[in-house]
Amino acid sequence: MTVTDVLLANKQYTVTGVGYSPVGEIFDNGKKVAMGESDGFDELLQGVALCSNSEANKSGDEWSIIGDPTESALLSLALKGGYYGFKNNKRLDIIPFDSSQKFMAVLIPGEHFNTIYLKGAPEKVLEMSVFHGSIGQSDTNSPEWWKEQLSSLASEGKRIIATASKKVPLDYKNILLSDVFNMDFLGIVAMIDPPRQEAIKAIEQCHQAGVEVKMITGDHTLTAKAIGESLNIVKEDNVISGPELEKLSDIELEAVAKKYQVFARTTPEHKLRLVKALQSNGQIVAMTGDGVNDAPALKRADVGIAMGIKGTDVTKDSAEMILADDNFATIAKAVFEGRSIYDNLKKSILFVLPTNGAEGFVMMASVLIGGHMPITPLQILWINLVTAVTLGFALAFEPGEPNVTTRPPRKPNEPILDGFLIWRIGFVSVLLGSITLMVHHFLIQFGADYGHARSAAVNTLVAGEVFYLLNCRYLREPVLGKGFFSNPKVFYAISSVVLIQLFFTYTPFMNILFDTTPLHTRELTWILAAGLLFFIIVEIEKMITKKIFDNDSEKGGYFNPFKKIVPIRKSENGTMKSLWSNPSRSNFM
Repeated sequence: MTVTDVLLANKQYTVTGVGYSPVGEIFDNGKKVAMGESDGFDELLQGVALCSNSEANKSGDEWSIIGDPTESALLSLALKGGYYGFKNNKRLDIIPFDSSQKFMAVLIPGEHFNTIYLKGAPEKVLEMSVFHGSIGQSDTNSPEWWKEQLSSLASEGKRIIATASKKVPLDYKNILLSDVFNMDFLGIVAMIDPPRQEAIKAIEQCHQAGVEVKMITGDHTLTAKAIGESLNIVKEDNVISGPELEKLSDIELEAVAKKYQVFARTTPEHKLRLVKALQSNGQIVAMTGDGVNDAPALKRADVGIAMGIKGTDVTKDSAEMILADDNFATIAKAVFEGRSIYDNLKKSILFVLPTNGAEGFVMMASVLIGGHMPITPLQILWINLVTAVTLGFALAFEPGEPNVTTRPPRKPNEPILDGFLIWRIGFVSVLLGSITLMVHHFLIQFGADYGHARSAAVNTLVAGEVFYLLNCRYLREPVLGKGFFSNPKVFYAISSVVLIQLFFTYTPFMNILFDTTPLHTRELTWILAAGLLFFIIVEIEKMITKKIFDNDSEKGGYFNPFKKIVPIRKSENGTMKSLWSNPSRSNFM
């Protein structure tokens, strides 16, 4: 947050420097100015410095300012102008800033009189002020003129703060609300907080992923509109103000909450109503905030996200998540990381259940056929406790799929075991079980004894798991591509299982314990060929189901081989999630 302009009734100053460090200068038509320029200029600097809770400390030649971003920027302005008197003044009383009042006031003691300084939203300060006093009466010092200047600066995306003062007798020791009227209007201060490039990119990614981004702010409507346009959140006049929201019923607000993207001059009550309205529309709402007033809305949201740096303790206690770096781009990354984790959970289920299903299929088929048991219970225990666990663990480290940032959000009530997963589990279970039985049967037909056939069946199941692990790395996309080597842990797991299985097959101790027999080269060739065949068939099945899934999605449904196309219920604008931005944009952009 950086002050760029200071506007009095008869002067406009430009301010240099970036950030909160008081390194910069104040200019009047190219001429450097400081304290002593005029009574109005001096009093404005005093007002913004004294009516602030930020603190400035100097260590050597370096200044450090701690506090609210807006107040810190104003204190930096005073230091640039050469005003240091704020360190020696003590407040007699204070009216803290409140979002419903939109102003803050302090009572400062003086030698001949005390002074009330007021700062806040310009339209509010204008209502509470008169236009005479220290800066004098002039044609440019009227509410109408100030409103024109306010609109001009706000349309540039600048945040505007107005300040006023009032002299009171020395016996004034407390401020009443009635005291902060008929103030002498001093001027306005304009500041900017350029959005971070990573925030702009993150919002674009959210839009591509079907995540709707809305902005709630206490800024002026024109300022909010300009910032929304720079962030690509809003186009044209898709902005509504808090006073307009107050006129709407809850039913009317539901439609407005869907339609508008930027909400300006809002209060905590507005935020809470907007969250409820979006939830009534069936949307999942994540909201960010940093102040105490944000706590009710964060508590009500499906996902409350508190700012870790600027956030208050109350806000953090009310939220489900704390954003450590106060950066909006981190929220977008968290959304995509959450999708990847959810995908990996599904992949793990898709890996574990079919392997267990294949074992069950082998046993049931053998009972029905009435033949010899291809696998013993102890061998099944080995497969489940050693090889399956080792391989399945690698899927937890799988990076996000290429489409994780572009596909639409899933349905909130969609079960993990949907029609697609049930189909894949059943298909793979039967396929892997059938191939295992075929290997066992063919070896018996070629004269192998039951020990060799059983060892081959066990190793066929394990080989199928190894190849199927590769299949599971992508739910619908082909596994052979640019990302094939993106997860080295998959290959570490496969190498470990191969070594473990060699130990299982060729160690005399393990042969006795698990009733197995060392295999010959011919049998190993059969096993590898069976595993490769299994891999190819599953990849072909993925291609077919992906095509069906894409076609069904275009028709407004999702793939389910056991039912007709199931329609996806979408909101009016086609999105299924809403991600809310923090009213104090300086905290995250």
